Amino acid sequence: MSEFGDAARDGLSPADLEKVLREVGAERYHNRHPYHHQMVSGALTKGQMQAWALNRYCYQSVIPRKDAMIIARSEDPEFRAEWRKRVEDHDGDDGWSGGIARWLKLATGLGLDAGDVKGEKLALPATRFAVGAYLSFCTNRTLLEAVASSLTELFSPVIIGERVPAMLAKYDYVTPDILAYFDKRPTQASRDSDFALAYVMKHADTPEKQQAVIDALIFKCDVLWAMLDALAHAYGEKGNIPPGAFDPEAT
Repeated sequence: MSEFGDAARDGLSPADLEKVLREVGAERYHNRHPYHHQMVSGALTKGQMQAWALNRYCYQSVIPRKDAMIIARSEDPEFRAEWRKRVEDHDGDDGWSGGIARWLKLATGLGLDAGDVKGEKLALPATRFAVGAYLSFCTNRTLLEAVASSLTELFSPVIIGERVPAMLAKYDYVTPDILAYFDKRPTQASRDSDFALAYVMKHADTPEKQQAVIDALIFKCDVLWAMLDALAHAYGEKGNIPPGAFDPEAT
């Protein structure tokens, strides 16, 4: 059991629940991961950067799908209208002019083939399993838990604020145009996390529900952490690349 395993045992005030959720992010969000630290220090090779972009695409591409599942589960039209903005952010108005397209631009800007990225077959097995687990969680757990799992967006502006300036300063092949995906994300993430946090504060009204939302956020942090663990294992010094996965040396 984690240090947050009985955080809501006796019930928390909304302010205390928010404090615990922010503590989860402060301790478990993936800006604390060594792979992220290597990235912002300029220590990654171009191949390692490519592997990160290719694998992260799997996560980006599933976001509107999991959000569509959340929308379908809500009976509140006001909720659905607000949550629909997330799908539009990633898919765009025409299905291919939003965040996913901008991530593909990032990946191809790093020298990857667009078909390889979109096909996802070269992604690490662990990446696909982690992303699938996230989609399954949002499909099968309660609506409250699914909403709470999105609260990693509370911490997204922090990691973007660390990542973007460092990538521009440390890697001479990275340009602002390549990183255009991140231009809108802090504003979008703040809007979305404000709504999700207010929803959680309103509906997590028992100790059991409060613990469930804490655990949901922990789960989501674990998904993001596991994806970087997989990258570090496959593309670190020992180079344990699984069969069929992206190999920088083969490009």
